[in-house]
Amino acid sequence: MKTLYRTLLFSAGVALVATGCASGPQYKEIASSIPTLASDHGRIYFFRADAFGGAMIQPEIKLNDQVVGRSVAGGFFYVDEAPGDYTVSTATEVKREVTFTLHAGDTKYVRTSISMGILVGHITPTLDDPDTAPKEIENLKYTGVKTGTVTQ
Repeated sequence: MKTLYRTLLFSAGVALVATGCASGPQYKEIASSIPTLASDHGRIYFFRADAFGGAMIQPEIKLNDQVVGRSVAGGFFYVDEAPGDYTVSTATEVKREVTFTLHAGDTKYVRTSISMGILVGHITPTLDDPDTAPKEIENLKYTGVKTGTVTQ
């Protein structure tokens, strides 16, 4: 009886954690449908590594105070924007930000990472290395808005 109880408890725990992870197609499944970047815009990829801890914490990601998506463990999405100065922010117990300038033709990568908080984890956005970030995104699932084909 104890074994059955433990098995059921473990299965419920796995299911609970899985609901907090990204669902959707992997990058490789949608890569060919991601539109070419317009010459007068820049692209910003937002991503969060697939992590066991904190998967249920999925705060909004804001770009210049406008919600563009959520920080979902194991997920990524992107937005195309006009050149300019941008602030990416997330908030749980505290607000965390990163700022940068986007130029036409640029691609920026914003990683969101979880750290311990008092009541709930903190999600912190940081600019990531343009040489290594694309390789990590290849293993993640697309969490952006879909309207017919892949869009931001």
